[in-house]
Amino acid sequence: MRRALTLASSVAGAAIVALDGTALTVAQPTLRHDLHASLAQVQWTGTGYLVAVAALLVFAGRLGDRYGHRRVFGIGMLGFGAVSAGIVAAPDVRWVIGLRVVQGVFGALLQPATLGMLRAAFPPDRLRTPIAVRTAAIGVAAAAGPVVGGALATEFGWRAVFLLNLGPTLLFGTLALVSRAERRPVAGAPGEKPRPSAAGPLDIPGALLLGASLACLVHTLVALPHLTWSAPAALLAGAAFVRHERRAPAPSLPPDVIGSPAVGAALLLLVTVSAALNGGLFAGVYVLQDGLGLTPVHSALLALPLPVLLIGAAPVSAVLLRRAGARVTVTGATVLLAAGLLVLAAAPGPVLFCAGFALVGAGFGTVMVAATHVVVRRAPVASAGVAAGLQQTAMNVGPALGVAAATVLTGTGTGRSPLVLLAAVALAALPVCRALPGRSAHVGAAPRAAKSDTPHTGHGRETGPYARSLGNDGH
Repeated sequence: MRRALTLASSVAGAAIVALDGTALTVAQPTLRHDLHASLAQVQWTGTGYLVAVAALLVFAGRLGDRYGHRRVFGIGMLGFGAVSAGIVAAPDVRWVIGLRVVQGVFGALLQPATLGMLRAAFPPDRLRTPIAVRTAAIGVAAAAGPVVGGALATEFGWRAVFLLNLGPTLLFGTLALVSRAERRPVAGAPGEKPRPSAAGPLDIPGALLLGASLACLVHTLVALPHLTWSAPAALLAGAAFVRHERRAPAPSLPPDVIGSPAVGAALLLLVTVSAALNGGLFAGVYVLQDGLGLTPVHSALLALPLPVLLIGAAPVSAVLLRRAGARVTVTGATVLLAAGLLVLAAAPGPVLFCAGFALVGAGFGTVMVAATHVVVRRAPVASAGVAAGLQQTAMNVGPALGVAAATVLTGTGTGRSPLVLLAAVALAALPVCRALPGRSAHVGAAPRAAKSDTPHTGHGRETGPYARSLGNDGH
């Protein structure tokens, strides 16, 4: 029963973040008119949130590893809801921008925890289905967000969009904090060696350098094609972070996470496919509206197969992972996504556009489940939060990169070439799939390299560091 509650909390946290972002996008024109804001100010209601999230995701995951994912999740959910209530009462757009930045801080706390809780609650060979359910929920929320946000903004104004968060964040945040105390993941099961990634001191300088580098990177991507101060700042902060990590006794990115070729490959593929998806969707909408003269509503209907197939691909991915392994699953899905982009680039009419969007959605949904499964499963339990933070970072940087590339290419008047380029980028990432585990890593016993998996498989019940707090009592 407690595992079901953990899964429900993970799904709720991920869905709230997805719904919030997509619903606000549709409500922004109403917000601009109501608060007499400039276009740049309205854009910063989204950009400020993204920058804050990107800067803190990995450090937030580290906090979850040290103090407990449940606790960090509860604080993130309650804070997210409280700031939403503050935005409802915001007197002008400057307050909205500032509060959205604060909301990004709490969003960064809860997002890695949604995966960290799953890693702690479920044995490694049973993670496929929970991750697939979480991914499907994100797809549903992302698809419903524009509809729900548009309806609320039209009937009640843009402030009603933020009221959506209050009930779920209060419920699941409170449940997370009132459940039984969670033991810190300093050591694993009896007989295991202590895990220094969780037991060591917090690497505050490393966290600040990494956060600055990621924040400046996202700001640079959002500002393209214009170059700003954030581009060189991102390079300098990144170089300083690498130098610091080599000397830090307890680095922000533990070697047991970033030293895994499979995890590195999965993260790179997540960046690539999320860039291809979001950039392709951005370019495809321009082709439909500017090239074919369709209305926004008609364009949205033609793109509807994308979220539908993304949702449908999630449960299928869990089956494919079990039967074929991550390497084959991700390779095939990446080819599927690239094929969808090429169909969009050549589509002469509505039928092929629907087919292209369907292929893109099916390919992306499959890669997202499979690659996320690799990242979460291969990471030791004590570093699950950092791994989840890296996964979330990839899912934030990728879309910004894809949209930035599509924006630059679309602005040059090159027609459908952004779709072809994005398809080529996705195909170019195929050699990376070789580093992913094959079928043997997902069938039967856990791989020998993943020694930290052993605490989870003792006689069908959880014996890892989070077992007690998540209520895995064998019933």
